[in-house]
Amino acid sequence: MEETKKEFSLDAAPPKGQSRRPLAERMRPRSITEVFGQDHILGKGCLLPNLIRENRVSNLILAGPPGSGKTTLASVIAAEGKCKLLKVNAVTSNAAELRDTLKLVRYYGSENCFLFVDELHRFNKAQQDLLLPDVESGDVRLIGATTHNPRYYIIDPLLSRCQLLSLEPIPTSVIENALQSALQDDERGLGSRGCHAGNEIIEHIALVAEGDLRKGYNFLETIVEALPQKSEITEEQVAGFCRERSIRYDRDEDEHYNTASAFIKSMRGNDPDAAIYWLAKMLAGGEDPRFIARRLVIFASEDVGLADSRALLMADATFRACETIGLPECELNLAHATLFLATCPKSNSATLAIGKAKQAIKDSTVQSVPSSIQDRHGRNKNHRDIEDESYLYSHDFPENISGQQYLEKPLDLYHPKNSGAESAISERLAKWKKMRKEIATKS
Repeated sequence: MEETKKEFSLDAAPPKGQSRRPLAERMRPRSITEVFGQDHILGKGCLLPNLIRENRVSNLILAGPPGSGKTTLASVIAAEGKCKLLKVNAVTSNAAELRDTLKLVRYYGSENCFLFVDELHRFNKAQQDLLLPDVESGDVRLIGATTHNPRYYIIDPLLSRCQLLSLEPIPTSVIENALQSALQDDERGLGSRGCHAGNEIIEHIALVAEGDLRKGYNFLETIVEALPQKSEITEEQVAGFCRERSIRYDRDEDEHYNTASAFIKSMRGNDPDAAIYWLAKMLAGGEDPRFIARRLVIFASEDVGLADSRALLMADATFRACETIGLPECELNLAHATLFLATCPKSNSATLAIGKAKQAIKDSTVQSVPSSIQDRHGRNKNHRDIEDESYLYSHDFPENISGQQYLEKPLDLYHPKNSGAESAISERLAKWKKMRKEIATKS
């Protein structure tokens, strides 16, 4: 019985290689030489490594995608400087906890302690304001981490007091080396399991990780733990596990807007392959198909316009299909419209014309409607001298060109482009302009 109690004692250390901490946590670098990737800030010739070793790092904001090493770098900075790292997670913390942590950091002293705020963008303005006095005075050395664009989510006063470092996704080759090391490491990794994987298998897992080293560790750990010891990891096992993998796509946040932007710009640049790829990513990420369809309707007039007016009909039909049919079938409608719009001739003349018209209204006095084309019905009927009417009914003239002026002061706002169907419009307008000049000359 005593042996049994001892075996299940809470104080007993777990057997070697059997720690239940995640592999990514066990393999976390302990020094700057173990950090993977980020050569643009940690590589040869960079200043940051020297500052880290000499404990002269000031306030930092680390921005980068998940799994790029933000928490790792903060831990290494503290460890290399022999400092404490007091952690606060902005998702679960509040103002009271933040105040208490700031007191503790001041107690240890900024030369001996860092305050690490994970998910800093989750703090509201008032919580970020709490950091300002201590950061500005030097009583607290802050390391903030965020997966979002700091310029949008971090208040300017705090940004101005910190050095912004952008971390990049971990290269696939670096992830491969890290996974191989974890598979062979007996002390912290999966070496005690005795499993093996060929280079092609490791490369597949690294590709699936998509620049997120933590994700790569999690994939590898799950696969190895599910196999008997000393197994050979096969392509089928990796493919089966990764079939339903999630992709990095946060609706209503940075990745959402970045992908939508890539989608629109690919169609605008006449690249159907890129456009359909970004469409597939949005759908795989769970994007609302109506959001995509709305972008298509806007694009049809903004970027295709009069070069092919069928584009607006196609986009509008796609939007209605998304509302009435829904997923997954409306994916076909979205693909159909995306390829059509990407391969259409392009013209932004409508966009430019309305922009110039709005600017003309803003910059000068708004023109009055010429009396000859004012309404002659309704309330105006009894206040107009009908005999003085000079409106020329366009249908009574060849090609509807009467020579009538429709603005008090003529403006030059619409400039057709020689693209698609708009080429014919350009020819018609040139012909009509010539006819108007001839009429004006005769009169």
